[in-house]
Amino acid sequence: MKLRVGHLSTFYHTAVLLMARKDITAGLGVSVDWSLMGTGPAIMQAFGRGELDLAYIGLPPAIIAMEQGAPVVCVAGGHVEGTVMAGKSRWLGYPEPDDLGAVLGQFEGRSIGVPGNGSIHDVILKDALARYAPGRNITVRNYPWADLVTEAVVKDEVAAAFGTPALAIAIKRFAGGKILYPAAKLRPDNPSYGIVVDRSFLNAHRGSVERFLIAHEEAESVLRNDPADAARAIADHVGIIDREFVLETLRVSPKYCAALTGAYIASTMDFVKALRKLGYIKRELGRDEIFDTSLIEKVHPEKDHYGDGIA
Repeated sequence: MKLRVGHLSTFYHTAVLLMARKDITAGLGVSVDWSLMGTGPAIMQAFGRGELDLAYIGLPPAIIAMEQGAPVVCVAGGHVEGTVMAGKSRWLGYPEPDDLGAVLGQFEGRSIGVPGNGSIHDVILKDALARYAPGRNITVRNYPWADLVTEAVVKDEVAAAFGTPALAIAIKRFAGGKILYPAAKLRPDNPSYGIVVDRSFLNAHRGSVERFLIAHEEAESVLRNDPADAARAIADHVGIIDREFVLETLRVSPKYCAALTGAYIASTMDFVKALRKLGYIKRELGRDEIFDTSLIEKVHPEKDHYGDGIA
């Protein structure tokens, strides 16, 4: 049997570390077929075509698909607070000013770039505009790949960007930019990504999913406790980024764990309300429609590690 896993190019997700460190996946008992996708919505489309068993995904696009009937469920966490606002250094940013409305307001008449429509970054951006900059003439421009958002900032096609910590560091390095509003303040405890599984696959292969979650948390432990080794392995595997870039990215939002905490779930349920308000879904899903915590509570019974930071 092959485990078909969808993932993004986000290299601080444990997918990349698991591909690089085959010693961690040695105990899975199955081979893994990794599929790189551009955005969360693309991952959900692949689930719809029956191409995936399990995937790494920010929860908003998963919730949108669940509401439309996708038979998937979130079985583990992975990272929180993975969306950050960045732009060129000429723009004002936190802590001067420290108000998100003021930071957003300076982009009146301009565009902000973000990955695909319905991605977690897209939803956070649109919700922030609705809450903190209502009535402002600020255009949202969606891109199918995060790299295109960086390029858009470099070329001044957009004035700023919402995206991953890696996007923020790329803007810092290639556009002389900076973080305009930090991940921890933008939307606390937001479900940067979780592990989502096809319900039929989960019912038929609970043991395989459990073993994958064990490997997932082991990789999370490497990110937290030996970030230098993780950065080396990730950089060597990816090939187009250096270790310093990876380390700097890991430190932007160092909240890595596989647990599904009360705060993680509560933030997700707040997203459900935002998704309905923004028109992405027509009804609010319940907790048990989104989460199955039974396996992760078995794999990770101890206190979560999101607040531990990295060594």
